[in-house]
Amino acid sequence: MASNVLVRPARASDPAVIGSIQARAWSTAYADLLPAEALAVLTPDELTPVWREAVLRPPSTKHGVFVAVTDELVVGFASVAPSDDKDADGATGALGVLAVDPTHQRAGHGSRLLSAVVDHLRQHELGELTVWVPESDLPRVAFFTSAGMVADGARRSFVGAGGKTVVEARFGAEIGAPAGG
Repeated sequence: MASNVLVRPARASDPAVIGSIQARAWSTAYADLLPAEALAVLTPDELTPVWREAVLRPPSTKHGVFVAVTDELVVGFASVAPSDDKDADGATGALGVLAVDPTHQRAGHGSRLLSAVVDHLRQHELGELTVWVPESDLPRVAFFTSAGMVADGARRSFVGAGGKTVVEARFGAEIGAPAGG
């Protein structure tokens, strides 16, 4: 029997599960990149209020949080906002977070979430999408590259686990005209 899968805007009942998914996904994906102290504070209890604010009181209509659902169970989420990069123009949106629960990965949820983000940006007349990705996170680099995003040469870094420098590359894509336009 096929599962009922969809992506929808996050609701008031979703922030706790979003926080739980982010904590599990990041502790799995970034255990070798983020310092242990940073991972230790990425708990559902710490993340839920942040997601509650993002879902219930977004700063603008261009901000959005979306969830991937399988048979009524939220299994992933994505957040998007206008880019705050110094070189961004007013037509650029930025993917803040895209995470799928580790037990539900490789089922198309990430692609569906990315599609919802693109649709949202187009509806708000933003024609470009960017995302920052650790260069060493090869699965994430491959995901965004397979979605048509390319590294644009911008890089930034931070001190990661064990004092190692983590370099992030910015990937971007032109996403075209607004939906229906």
